[in-house]
Amino acid sequence: MTEAARPTPADPLPGTPVDPTVPSARRERTPPELGIDAIAVLEGRAFMYSDSLGDVPRGSIGGLVYADTRFLDRWELTIGGKRPKLLRSHTVDYYSAAFFLTNPTLDDVRENTLSIRRRRFVGDGMREEISVHSYADHPVKAQLRLAVGTDFADLFEIKADVRDRSAQITAGGSGSEVTFAYENEGFNARTLVETETAPSQIDGTTLVWDLELLPRGKWKTTLTAHVHVSGLLLKPSHEDFGDKPKKGDDPLSRWLDELPRFRMHSELFGNVLQKSIDDLTALRITADVGGMEFTLPAAGLPWFMTLFGRDTLFTSFMTIGVGPQLARGALFTLALGQGKKVDDFHDEEPGKILHEFRAGELTQLGLKPHNPYYGAVDSTPLFLIVLSAYWHWTQDGDFVTQHWPNVLAALEWIDRYGDLDGDGFIDYQTRSTQGLGNQCWRDSWDGVQFADGHIPYLPIAIAEAQGYVYDAKLRIAQIAEDLMDDADLAARLRKEAVELRDRFNDQFWIEARGGYYAIGLDGDKAPIDSMTSNQGHLLWSGIVPDDRAARVAANLMGDAMFSGWGVRTLSEDDEGFNPVGYHTGTIWPHDNAIIAAGLSRYGFRDEANRIALAMLEAASFSEFRLPEAFAGFDKSAGSFPVPYPTACSPQAWATAAPFVLLATMLGVRVEGGKLVLHPHVPKELGRIFVHGLHAFGTHFDIEAEGDTGEIRPTK
Repeated sequence: MTEAARPTPADPLPGTPVDPTVPSARRERTPPELGIDAIAVLEGRAFMYSDSLGDVPRGSIGGLVYADTRFLDRWELTIGGKRPKLLRSHTVDYYSAAFFLTNPTLDDVRENTLSIRRRRFVGDGMREEISVHSYADHPVKAQLRLAVGTDFADLFEIKADVRDRSAQITAGGSGSEVTFAYENEGFNARTLVETETAPSQIDGTTLVWDLELLPRGKWKTTLTAHVHVSGLLLKPSHEDFGDKPKKGDDPLSRWLDELPRFRMHSELFGNVLQKSIDDLTALRITADVGGMEFTLPAAGLPWFMTLFGRDTLFTSFMTIGVGPQLARGALFTLALGQGKKVDDFHDEEPGKILHEFRAGELTQLGLKPHNPYYGAVDSTPLFLIVLSAYWHWTQDGDFVTQHWPNVLAALEWIDRYGDLDGDGFIDYQTRSTQGLGNQCWRDSWDGVQFADGHIPYLPIAIAEAQGYVYDAKLRIAQIAEDLMDDADLAARLRKEAVELRDRFNDQFWIEARGGYYAIGLDGDKAPIDSMTSNQGHLLWSGIVPDDRAARVAANLMGDAMFSGWGVRTLSEDDEGFNPVGYHTGTIWPHDNAIIAAGLSRYGFRDEANRIALAMLEAASFSEFRLPEAFAGFDKSAGSFPVPYPTACSPQAWATAAPFVLLATMLGVRVEGGKLVLHPHVPKELGRIFVHGLHAFGTHFDIEAEGDTGEIRPTK
């Protein structure tokens, strides 16, 4: 198509542009923020997001959310009609936080006379303890008020515009309880807040206590927020700090019991790995499917505490040596939700693996397509890659055989539905009125763009997805041959993989700027010529010929891409570069972990270690947690990484990234049914010892330093 004939945005064919007015899965307008020191605690599918004082002001993005519905949108504490002053607040466990406050100057009470402490616990609801301790040597009177409210907003609305449901919400208080109830076309939700210490009065939905404290006297109450979902009353599961779930025969207990133990000369690396374990514990979802319980990772706090295809699969792949149960749960659950029909509203097709599942009101009433939504081009080949990795690491042939029909359906989707125009590449273009424009991991509206900044027309054949398909077909060919005794399928898949590799390298390679791969082909089959971090995914998949790998590595590690803190999503030299653009210059830990693994695959191990050390140093500035993303400013501009303003934290694949970095340094992999070790540990990290790494249904110990190491069965 010539430039003069290029379709306008109103023309649906042959291509449409990515529409910036259609929200992405992640990048959406939000109401006023709670501040950079906001506090979030979570447990399973419940989270509470507040400001640093513990308050949730009405109209903010905060509140108590469970299963994609907000059950509290207001939770504000005042003393003597004024907000308390913050002394210090912080999370204690992933599910709990403590807030230490004091009083401002009140009519009859001097400033800093009262110590006010809030202790909060989340899990299937919320429990909060509020205590007041007077340090005056005389009696003190003060009125304590807790304003409570809810809008029962759907999670999608919290990030955008909340519909006014007030006419359908009944609210009231009596005795020691405040209740809220909402019903709309069969969707029901209810919040019950009860207090252990009876209030002096309930003013509308505000609990009021008229405190009369003796000299150095104390007062305390405990509030419990129960949520009612689908007729079930859910009560908070934690009552105190460190109140870990009792050990038992459940998926979480089994996963925690089986985790490897890490002992490092590097205290920093050890702390980062422990933080990742804690965050994975917080982010896990336990599902009961057909009478069987599974644990799998949710995508991230606060907006993605649910099942995502791409995020869940990447996280499962990254943690498979830590504990294969996450991968098993993810594969089983995603296989059940595999597409069965052509459904434009949901972007569903037979064999396609879902992108996102939601359970809120808008989805249940059919106003949103997320029950589930299938708008992802990469989740299907990633499903095959993770299934292969699970088989290699566990040798669980029965599980693979059980899901072989899902494998064949996924392969059929790749060849039949994934390739929209028959050019041999899988493409994406939404058919849904509410579908995503970009259906790759860079799913913001401007996440895929040309070097001059203009937005390509759909459909787009994104580069890394071709690499995933190449890798998936080679992996499934091996399973077909070794496990399923299907030599014909194995031969066909290998032939198709080679043809794809050749075709890809012919059409995606650009000789300019030292040689690199286009991020994709647009609707006109023109190479989208921005230089991006996605090239590292190509190294990870193995689709890059050996004679081009050095040029790709040089670009990834050059000054325009590598900031000192990590590889940026977009080159500094491209017009659209923005160090705080969501996918246009930020640094993503999961992306960097994949790049490091890809570099190591082609022998660039020093370069991989540079990325690993940069990631660990960055984590030291955020309490050993790698966030979803941070800004792409050059390290020379400051001695600390700059946070991305609205990054998810914790976020599953960022949390899993340190395990990939560890495996990359150790050079540990499964090869020919054996665990192979080829270490290249940076001298800065010293000796690494891993006790109880999972493989083949048993455990192994690994000890390594520099380029030497030993692997042995765990005793």
